[in-house]
Amino acid sequence: MAAYAIVDVDVHDIADYMAYQQRVAPLLESAGARYLARGGEFRVYEGDCEPGRLIVVEFPSLEAMDAFYESSDYRALKSQREACSRSRIVAVQGL
Repeated sequence: MAAYAIVDVDVHDIADYMAYQQRVAPLLESAGARYLARGGEFRVYEGDCEPGRLIVVEFPSLEAMDAFYESSDYRALKSQREACSRSRIVAVQGL
């Protein structure tokens, strides 16, 4: 069953963040994941949510998301992401 990572990112250094994106893309692909939304226009209809850059990534399963997030390859990139941005990441299992 598919799972979706919903990421809200506040980018502090766009050049470093773009370098991170280029490095993380092949890791996502090898995990069987694909971007569904990446920083496009959005609207908040209810609540006090004030997202920065919204990203939605589909994974084959919640377990695949776990494996990607905990992998040594991703952990090596995580510090680069944290240095140039602040993120909130939630994963949800699909129907």
